[in-house]
Amino acid sequence: MSTATNSQALPPVKRRNAELAMTLAAIGATMFALIEIGLTRNGQMPPQLFLYGGVFGGLAILSHVFIRFFAPWSDPLLLPLATLLNGLGIAMLWRLDQGGIDRAGPMSQLLLTAVSMALFAAIIFFLKEPRTLQRYPYMIGLGAVVLLLMPLIPGIGMTVNGARQWVNLGFTTLQPSEFAKIALVIFLSGYMVSKRDVLSLAGKQIKAGRFTILNLPRMRDMAPMAAMWGFCIIVLVILMNDLGTSLLLFGTFLAMIYVATHRSSWIVIGLTAFFGACAVLYPFVSHFKVRMVTWLDAFSPEVYCTDDVINNSPDAFCNVSGNSQQLVRGIFALAEGGVTGSGFGGGDVGYIIEVQNDFIFAAFAEELGLTGIMVMLLALVLMVERGMRIALASKELFIKMFASGISFLIGFQTFVVIGGVTRVIPMTGATIPFVAKGGSALLSSWIMLALLMRMSNNARKPAPQAIQDEGATQVIQR
Repeated sequence: MSTATNSQALPPVKRRNAELAMTLAAIGATMFALIEIGLTRNGQMPPQLFLYGGVFGGLAILSHVFIRFFAPWSDPLLLPLATLLNGLGIAMLWRLDQGGIDRAGPMSQLLLTAVSMALFAAIIFFLKEPRTLQRYPYMIGLGAVVLLLMPLIPGIGMTVNGARQWVNLGFTTLQPSEFAKIALVIFLSGYMVSKRDVLSLAGKQIKAGRFTILNLPRMRDMAPMAAMWGFCIIVLVILMNDLGTSLLLFGTFLAMIYVATHRSSWIVIGLTAFFGACAVLYPFVSHFKVRMVTWLDAFSPEVYCTDDVINNSPDAFCNVSGNSQQLVRGIFALAEGGVTGSGFGGGDVGYIIEVQNDFIFAAFAEELGLTGIMVMLLALVLMVERGMRIALASKELFIKMFASGISFLIGFQTFVVIGGVTRVIPMTGATIPFVAKGGSALLSSWIMLALLMRMSNNARKPAPQAIQDEGATQVIQR
């Protein structure tokens, strides 16, 4: 009996050993990036190598050890992917700091990484069953709304780069929408589970001859779509000028409702309503109009706003029709990188405005080229793929919705950032998960990773009887 009991504590060693090997490889990539930056810029090993690389590597290994004991059945690929992205982000911020960009703040990013990993471990340890969150969907949904509305509170709300999405708490600044989006996914997961059958009912059919083109939902079941649409358009776009969060949340909502109902009509209706509202609001919402003009006419001299356009003033800033300097400089950085780039530390990325935030992707493109950014994109795509695999492996519908919702969040956030940098869509002001500078974004990324790890562990963990039988078999073989 004691043998069977002890066998329950035996972790799946092979899975965790693979995770350790890949985590060490990710730490090695971070150390190599720091070394290359030092050699390229100064011709010597960077003196901060063991401070940044050693501390970050130690934190990553501690996270692995924690997972080995408290989530031994979890996906072995998620932590190495996050370690690689987070490490490369710290290396790039250190490179920007060495290049004279004071706002890069690599040390603060390292400290925030430590806090994020501590929160990651706390969630895995205390949240044994994520499905317990299903009991409080409306309370969590109300919390998400409060978080999203916090920047509108006078005295603490802050407007940064035209968008009112920050709050000043005195000792620090925070972007509540980064945490609200996770709470909103929890609410939507619980709501979709309870209302799935109602949302799946068909109403009017649109036919072409004998063929059914689209099954429209019943009008009485359109309330969730209307509420989400109204919130994203009225609050986020009109009142807060936050197009990025609006697009991210509404896109995630549409993806989750499609997963729950398997009906494409929800996607068609949602996209039509969202983009139709944007077209109507275009002439009236100044910030939205600036973003659109900047996107469509980025290379126009009046929109680029060079110093010689407005009275040859060195302090000239165009705030009438747009300001595409940031976008155009990022595009030129993408072009300069080519296939292999100029090498870490070999580029001239300091001229890109806000390069440490949403345009850090352009900095990677210039110095690592197409090859480097494809590695980064592959890591992000793999993270989304593993999240969807967790959803498929889960038996509870709530966990399926929850895991797929977080995966969609990571995927959509990556798309809106890179799409804005490459001029596929208007700039949104969002940041790449795990990579760009920002405490709120980094914290939320590690929270999403912890939730995926916990759901993965519970989905992959065999039943207690199966674990006992496996342990007894191992004892007999010995």
